[in-house]
Amino acid sequence: MVRKRTSMHGQWSSRWAFILAATGSAVGLGNIWKFPYIAGENGGGAFVLVYLICIAIIGIPIMMAEIMIGRRGRQSPVNTMYNLGIESGSTSHWKWLGWLGVVAGFLILSYYSVIAGWALNYVLETASGTFTAMNAEAVSSTFGSFVGNPMALLFWHTLFMMLTMFVVARGVSGGLEKAVRFLMPGLFIILLIMVGYALNTDEFSRGLSFLFEPNFDNLLYKHQPGGEFILNTSGEKIFTLEYVLIAMGHAFFTLSLGMGAIMIYGSYLPNRVSIAKTSFIIAGADTLVALLAGMAIFPIVFANNLDPGKGPGLIFETLPLAFGHMPGGVFFGTLFFVLLVFAAWSSSISLIEPAVAWLVENKGVQRVRASVIMGFACWLVGLLTVFSFNIWEKVYPLNFWKFKNKTFFDVLDYLTANIMLPLGGLAIAVFSVWIMSRGSSADELEMPENASAYNLWYYMTRYATPIAVLVVFGNLVGLIDF
Repeated sequence: MVRKRTSMHGQWSSRWAFILAATGSAVGLGNIWKFPYIAGENGGGAFVLVYLICIAIIGIPIMMAEIMIGRRGRQSPVNTMYNLGIESGSTSHWKWLGWLGVVAGFLILSYYSVIAGWALNYVLETASGTFTAMNAEAVSSTFGSFVGNPMALLFWHTLFMMLTMFVVARGVSGGLEKAVRFLMPGLFIILLIMVGYALNTDEFSRGLSFLFEPNFDNLLYKHQPGGEFILNTSGEKIFTLEYVLIAMGHAFFTLSLGMGAIMIYGSYLPNRVSIAKTSFIIAGADTLVALLAGMAIFPIVFANNLDPGKGPGLIFETLPLAFGHMPGGVFFGTLFFVLLVFAAWSSSISLIEPAVAWLVENKGVQRVRASVIMGFACWLVGLLTVFSFNIWEKVYPLNFWKFKNKTFFDVLDYLTANIMLPLGGLAIAVFSVWIMSRGSSADELEMPENASAYNLWYYMTRYATPIAVLVVFGNLVGLIDF
């Protein structure tokens, strides 16, 4: 039995502090920006049902594994994997799994900060009544003018990065914990207010039906985004598992797995806190936010005769149009974009934390200085995304394979979400049950080796979860075609 380590960075003051922090990491733009539009594009209720199943069979087992590894190592992901690889009688080369997570989180934050900057700008735009009585063409033009202005994007990207590093520089208890204690309750309160507003629209029941009544034809046959089925030459519907795989992939990505964030947060988790219980609570809270976002958004969309399958523009083009024409639209629209900023902020601090922790541990740099160094480096890489929407919108840096005709932003998004995160999650599953001994994992999970709960986690993580991740990964990179 290995002596329990302690983290040099401190630890969460309680289990609930960790739950708030990890939920804040998981809850982000993916829940409030991405989930509603991909649910809208891919069949509504049936898509949501598969998404919930995948949270259970992929998300929770890998989350338990990542938290367990983090608490076992009590260091940055790089040093944790280095030490645990040796401790398990394997190799120190597992440190590269740690590096994969650190780099993935760093790259994600570089473009995440730019998108979050859009939300910051839209708080002011909506509050000032910019979208009041605007038609669809004017709303779309406003958005196009904004992203086409590199100086405007640079300003908001810089401001959001400064907000992020201000929190990270203050450490675990003084920065991360205090921030999430404010941000997460605020996020839930705003969401509930938005759902309450949607409840009073004439289309609330239609929104619920769309979100929760499964129509498996929409899930299993090719169709236009949110629209008509695509037929073959014989006039028959075309069977596909593409939408199932999208649901599976989003379930994996929305929990912030494979990017070092949950691992580093797990390293600050006190002993004698149940990893299984906290993982279920975090996954449940993350899923609840996504569902509440759908309950808030779809009734507003239907009440204004808008397209639920609008795609990425649902938040920045479709919803401002709706807010501009509904009673109280300025107030509720402003509240919605404040919600989006809160969600992005709580996630962004977890994305850079692994890199800052590594710099403190390995280079002896004080935390404030480490935060400035990593924040500035991330800000610089973020310029690639800033310019991808304007002066470099026709620049395709890796014009081959899946990166063909993709801008710098598209490349970073595809590389991290579709390659680095699935590989990281798969490697975490493999390490936790194929490399670590049963005794070590049972000890850290605080479960008897012969307990049914431990065996359920062990065999799901050993077999079912890696197979599911491999299928998702294979489809996303084009190795498997459904």
